[in-house]
Amino acid sequence: MASRRIRIGIDTGGTFTDVVAFDEDSGDLVTTKTPSTPSNPADGFINGIDKVLGLLGASGDDITAVCHGTTVATNKLLEGKVEQLGFITTEGYEFMLEIARQAVPDGYGNSYFWVKPARIVPADAVRTVGGRFDFEGNEIRAFDEEGAVAAARWFKEHGITTIGVCFLHSYANDEHELGMRDILREEHPEAVVSISSEVLREYREYERSMTTLVDAAVKPNVSRYVTNIHERLDGFTQGSGREIPFYIMKSNGGVLSADEVVHQPITTVLSGPAAGALGAALIAQKAGFDKILTCDGGGTSTDVSVVLDGEPTLTTEGTVGAYPSKIPMIDVVTVGAGGGSIAWVSPEGALKVGPHSAGADPGPLCYAKGGTEPTITDAHVTLGRIPPHLLGGEIPLDVDAARAGITALAERLGLDFERCATGILEISAWNQANALRQVSVKRGLDVRDFMLTTFGGSGSLLACRLVDILDLAGVVVPPNPGNVSAFGLLTVDVKNDYVQTQVAKQTALDHAAIEKTFASLTDRAAAALAKEGFAAEEHQFTRTVDLRYFGQAYEVRVTAPADATVDDAYAAKVAEAFHDEHRQLYGYDFRNDPSQQVEWVNLRVTGVGPITRPELRELPSAEGGSAQERAHRSTRQVCFDAEDGYVDTGVWWRPDLAAGDVVTGPAIIEEFGSTVPVHPGFVVRVDTYGNLVITKEDK
Repeated sequence: MASRRIRIGIDTGGTFTDVVAFDEDSGDLVTTKTPSTPSNPADGFINGIDKVLGLLGASGDDITAVCHGTTVATNKLLEGKVEQLGFITTEGYEFMLEIARQAVPDGYGNSYFWVKPARIVPADAVRTVGGRFDFEGNEIRAFDEEGAVAAARWFKEHGITTIGVCFLHSYANDEHELGMRDILREEHPEAVVSISSEVLREYREYERSMTTLVDAAVKPNVSRYVTNIHERLDGFTQGSGREIPFYIMKSNGGVLSADEVVHQPITTVLSGPAAGALGAALIAQKAGFDKILTCDGGGTSTDVSVVLDGEPTLTTEGTVGAYPSKIPMIDVVTVGAGGGSIAWVSPEGALKVGPHSAGADPGPLCYAKGGTEPTITDAHVTLGRIPPHLLGGEIPLDVDAARAGITALAERLGLDFERCATGILEISAWNQANALRQVSVKRGLDVRDFMLTTFGGSGSLLACRLVDILDLAGVVVPPNPGNVSAFGLLTVDVKNDYVQTQVAKQTALDHAAIEKTFASLTDRAAAALAKEGFAAEEHQFTRTVDLRYFGQAYEVRVTAPADATVDDAYAAKVAEAFHDEHRQLYGYDFRNDPSQQVEWVNLRVTGVGPITRPELRELPSAEGGSAQERAHRSTRQVCFDAEDGYVDTGVWWRPDLAAGDVVTGPAIIEEFGSTVPVHPGFVVRVDTYGNLVITKEDK
């Protein structure tokens, strides 16, 4: 039998590991899920490959590549479980991490009660070394090699094996950092070392230090995880010696080979959410929508982002847990409102939901695996909004256990059962709505112009309420929504980002110097793409520039022409884009005020190695019979509103719906991996590609 060519995308979530396989010859897509294994995520990963190969009747020899979205780095940072780190910095700057920034979370209203988070490196694990460059890269003081050796030996003596190095102005000249790394390799060879000039080559010492230390902190875990999977993937080729190409999703919307990711693990901190945003962007653009908010609901959390003209927006001002990270990443906001989020009573007697989660193990009460507290999933199943099973019946749910848990909670709150259960879901919906506002309204966007694309196992369960709360244009639910993140992994190009700080006012730009920097960054990107196996003619490059008005503290990132020479016209075009973006974000600009000068700050180049994407196939129209005859399965009592109580609600089987079909709420639309409750007053239309397009009846 001739060998097939199968590319597999695997996204590991808190509850389920999602798998999509793409047959590159036939164009077929096969999707499935398997329970996640939190104690060792690699087990769920391998189980997923086994399962999808079985569905395809294929073997490991047919796999051409595996792309993976991992939460290893993210979870380590979110949980704050960072092992002992060491930090080496410039003499006189040992308290850089303590000083940090003056910004206070949630505004100054809470500043009286806010305490700075614990340092990622304790003060006694910081060593300083003499030597100094200025901001242009000129050496002011020579590198103190004797002090560097002493620092390396100190860390070795104290058993600290993970170290970050950040010297002042090393973005302009990294000679001292490279010297420090060489000395660490000689004096303390078992140490894992990250240097700031390789992690983040831009100014602002605190952010660069923190980003470098986060990179160092996750390096051992990511390296162990990737190595474990690499070794276990070899088992699928039955000792033939052929290595299966293995790629990891990066936060910037690209992938990188696992061999390279271990050298820059911080780039994976939003690995899974980034893949979901990209998959949703492709699906929504194909459906004809250019302004999209995405809502990826899982078992532990919900991730939201914004997509404009098919591209998720990027940021370099992100954080993961308590740690700032200035690497380019898709602008994702995460809220603890997943299916496993726990409902609880605050000391003041108020009902709260999340961010604590029952996760996959023990999971919600209805999983009957030892959970002791009611969750969002328990509320859905007791109100009839989801069926008494998951994955098409593979996982039965204990509805009675869920009802008993919510009943006990309702008694503590002095509420009847339905008000308590719907209250849990209402709080969850407002939590998600607030996250959606952060990526839209907070950035100057009018949510009323946007469609919401919902996916993930629980992403569509509150879709209708989100339309009501935010006055959205409607909702798009893709086919197999529980596997959109895994599908997104099959649509992702290889990407590498490179940045160089080069501060100059627009009126005093050295065009030749900027051109030289762009060329240098492009050469680095090209070398990385060549290492990934892309021929020179396949390379694609994009340029962006961070600009600000002189005197501002932070920048706005805009796209710059990638194939034009830097001159006055080039600079003027970039500045005009900056004025436009500044007005979009803040409601004003200074383009007509000559006293307000534009300042260039950071130059960026992204190298792209394109891959072949799966084609979305059109769904056939029905050949005969009504949607009612084909897809209506049963009727059950569902509570959408505590005041109205339970109403007779039709249950529809989504795989039997055809393009052009219309379903009017109240309705429940079920499929293998997810459920869509359609509230009264809403209507669903099945589009050409099988998406469910949900709008209010009066829109």
